[in-house]
Amino acid sequence: MGNIKKIVILVLILAVPGFLYYLLTAKGKNRYKPLAIYGPKVVANTFHKYHGKAIPDTIYHHIADFNLTDQDGQKVSLKTFEGKILIVSFFYTHCPTVCVQLNSNVDLLAHNYIKNKMLSFVSITVDPERDSASVLKKYAKQFELKTDKWRFLTGDTSTVYNLARKSFLVNALKAGKDDFIYSDKLILIDPVGRIRGYYEGTDSKEITKLNDEIKVQIAEELRKIKGAE
Repeated sequence: MGNIKKIVILVLILAVPGFLYYLLTAKGKNRYKPLAIYGPKVVANTFHKYHGKAIPDTIYHHIADFNLTDQDGQKVSLKTFEGKILIVSFFYTHCPTVCVQLNSNVDLLAHNYIKNKMLSFVSITVDPERDSASVLKKYAKQFELKTDKWRFLTGDTSTVYNLARKSFLVNALKAGKDDFIYSDKLILIDPVGRIRGYYEGTDSKEITKLNDEIKVQIAEELRKIKGAE
């Protein structure tokens, strides 16, 4: 009886995520609640109709374009990620504790989606003065992932810090020698540059939540593609 119970539990563990994903995408029906959109928003002067009623349009916060450099020395901007769902985080290579756990969790997620071309991972250093492209290249080798799946980005300090605060709406600044204040959040960005979620990058429950909500966002994008056909 004990073995049968274990088999049933194993089947449920394997089957439920797949069944959940089916519910999210089956027949193009609205079987799920889309993820929230974070950041400031304003009501526009334009309208759209819903069930015959005029509904004011909303202008949501979007990530601003940027110019950074990846671990291969290639220039990177928002256009590089056109049509992609992004998981963005901030770190620095000589961080002794938090970044190790953070990037370990990103590594697990990135390998889970290694064959999914809709999803890319981005880690931006908060110590660009020290973390050059060559330093990032050496650091990235430990994760054994191609650059187009997980990019490590650097640039000038003002660009990185402004991007963190004004676009991703998180903290990033240098407080002293080898002392940085930055967010350990993983940030889910949809293909049009809107923030769809924040998750504690060192918390296993939050990583599980992010994994689930990545699937929800993938389902939303697949629905859009199907609706455009």
